[in-house]
Amino acid sequence: MKKIILIIMIISGCLIFTAVVFAQICVNCHRKTTPNIVSDWKASRHSKKGIDCSACHGDGHKSAKDTANVLIPTIETCAPCHKERVRQFKSGKHEKAWTAMKALPTAHFQLVAGEGDIDMCADCHKIGLKTETEIMVLKKAGRKFGVASCDSCHTRHLFSVKEAREPQACNPCHSGGDNPQWQIYSSSKHGVRYLLKQSKTLPEEVSAPTCQTCHMQDGNHTVSSGWGFFAVRLPSYGDSQWADDQAAILKGLGLLDPDGRPAPRLDIWKEADLLRITHEDWQKERDKMEKACNQCHSINFVKAEIERAEGVIKQADQIMAEAIGIVASLYKEGLLRKPPDYVHAFPDLFKLPDEPSMIEKRLNDMFYEHRMKTFQGALHSNPDYVNWYGLTNMKKELMLIRILERDMRREAK
Repeated sequence: MKKIILIIMIISGCLIFTAVVFAQICVNCHRKTTPNIVSDWKASRHSKKGIDCSACHGDGHKSAKDTANVLIPTIETCAPCHKERVRQFKSGKHEKAWTAMKALPTAHFQLVAGEGDIDMCADCHKIGLKTETEIMVLKKAGRKFGVASCDSCHTRHLFSVKEAREPQACNPCHSGGDNPQWQIYSSSKHGVRYLLKQSKTLPEEVSAPTCQTCHMQDGNHTVSSGWGFFAVRLPSYGDSQWADDQAAILKGLGLLDPDGRPAPRLDIWKEADLLRITHEDWQKERDKMEKACNQCHSINFVKAEIERAEGVIKQADQIMAEAIGIVASLYKEGLLRKPPDYVHAFPDLFKLPDEPSMIEKRLNDMFYEHRMKTFQGALHSNPDYVNWYGLTNMKKELMLIRILERDMRREAK
């Protein structure tokens, strides 16, 4: 028995020695070719735990002549050590980012750098999981990196948990255009308070929520929310006017047909988890958010503020629904050319960026620029974005759409 134990100890020692030697070979070479990769890895927890280069990249690459043998990590590479976090990630919205990108019709018309590589969208949406076929296509197009998902937040090769916990980790993707979450958060009272903590103006023990405080409670990597990215849900609640307004927006998104029946695109959205299908799904996420807010605020205050934010969404939806209805009526009456690929005589909000008329451009800006800022400002407690960047501009766009409609009708007569 002692001999067996001794043999096992010798074999284990040899394996560890071999791993250390192999790692040192990698370090010696890469210290010259990519020194910052080495310094990041040496400062990482992986290095201190003995996780060397081959654990993620394999041992097929031994010289400058065989770099093609380097394995590029995927999320499955991380799974053996981070099983629970990977499971959580796979049940959340970040996992669906690649699917969501492909579901958008305009994504396929963007600038393409190589086969299957949608250059203008992929840099953020690459956090989503891809099939083996898609990964191979990306590699063929020369985009071999960014398929691991985890490294979108835990950046290479430090893979720092501390870095990923900071709100700035979310900034690169959640910033500007129809994603102004960083601008809204960082200029809100919550964001300012946290930035003051980072600058040591406020003490460390002061409460100040980050993106992760609300959207990744207790470090949960699921990352989901009640209203989702577009602040829409299937109309199944008490306010009939609001339900009608949301239905109009869902028709504009191509999720319902003009008669209010489910359209084929709805199945794609269900797969990508881009909206809450049932009131119960929505309420579950809303309850989670109330729990996060309740850490700092009384539950009565929390409920009142969330209801006020949802009242803003209601106002925005009423404006949006009227604008969609105007363009739909112009299509139906033949006063505005309906794009030939539109199945129904109804504006397709996903294709509007590519349509030529001014009234369609105005509708596009209302939805992607101003409505986004309105509801995101409301849900992130930033009144400046709600009023001046959001609702005010929505009302202005609606006024311009009404004027354009009037002029088109006059011209037709």
